Amino acid sequence: MPEDLCVCDSISREDQQITVKVDSRRYNKEMTVIKGLSEEDDLKELASTLKSKMACGGTHKDGEIQLQGDHKRRIVDVLVQEGFSRENIEVK
Repeated sequence: MPEDLCVCDSISREDQQITVKVDSRRYNKEMTVIKGLSEEDDLKELASTLKSKMACGGTHKDGEIQLQGDHKRRIVDVLVQEGFSRENIEVK
């Protein structure tokens, strides 16, 4: 099947169980941590997209994306825009 007709990426994104939580880091700085993303997704590209849409800094490592600040309210809408299923996103 040609690459442009393949829907494998959108199907894999819809089936992932994603957990979003806010951790307190050094000096009581808040960090939004997004876990449950598969390695098949390009974490570097997704992290870059999330950082630009949230207007913050961050990184990706160990299969998770870390964004500086508390973004619990807005992150779900942005992840849905990126192709993830709203029902599979849990915010703690």
